[in-house]
Amino acid sequence: MVFLRRFILTASISILIVVCWVLVGMVGYHVLADLPWVDSFLNTAMIVGGMGPVDVLKASSAKLFAGFYAIFSGVLFLSAFSIMAAPIFHRFLHRFHLESTERDRKKGDIKT
Repeated sequence: MVFLRRFILTASISILIVVCWVLVGMVGYHVLADLPWVDSFLNTAMIVGGMGPVDVLKASSAKLFAGFYAIFSGVLFLSAFSIMAAPIFHRFLHRFHLESTERDRKKGDIKT
């Protein structure tokens, strides 16, 4: 039950991070590239998904935004995935007793 609660919490945090990032991209494309909201969403979704932009950007500010947005989207995606995978990894470590405690170090079971 604790695992499920932790996983739901971290999955919710990851989803919230991605949704906020998509909103940032949509606003950026709408304001800087003067794209309609639907096209802004399409370009944002394609970049976050790793496919690349759809529309041709004319303004330099829009091109710079798209470049930096693409770079940070990769970092953000990996971060959101790591947050969501943390409880799974934590459970894996507990399952196979791959944790070190101060008691184990004192007994000499674990070399420091």
